[in-house]
Amino acid sequence: MRLTDLLSPERVGIKRANGEPFDKDKAIKLLASLVGPRDGVSVADIERALLEREQLQSTGIGEGVAIPHGALPQLGEQVAALLIVPAGVDFQAIDDSPVSILFGVITPKRATGEHLKTLARVSRLLRNKDFRARLVGSADSTAAYDLIRMEEGGGPPAPPSDATASDAARRGDGTSGP
Repeated sequence: MRLTDLLSPERVGIKRANGEPFDKDKAIKLLASLVGPRDGVSVADIERALLEREQLQSTGIGEGVAIPHGALPQLGEQVAALLIVPAGVDFQAIDDSPVSILFGVITPKRATGEHLKTLARVSRLLRNKDFRARLVGSADSTAAYDLIRMEEGGGPPAPPSDATASDAARRGDGTSGP
């Protein structure tokens, strides 16, 4: 399975600086809204799962990357979202550096092995400094998704999607999407 099987351009957001304070809790909330509601799981459930994991220890793995993750028993399938914050956000990362790439993963509680494999894939993908810089410099969510698709050896860029007002509202103020 590829990360792009868990992700879509609609579940990628770019949070640009707009003069308003942006912190770890707001980043987690926005990431949860990008995942969106799933069958039997609300955005609040996803946010709560991500925050509970963060309370154990920050998922900021260093070099501007965090991999917030969690598991929910009622979730039917693994899903991911990507939030890019070019200006960075304090995430109490292991190296104390601001985080610009938040790759969130939510998994059914029964799929522990699959969850660990996905976290390892994300870590490998984001290991390359040049790739991280290109990702943070993406013009929009479709461009960021396409970078990941190409890095995974995928095919042509994703077709343009129809961005609706509800998609923009779901992403929150100051984000860009397809």
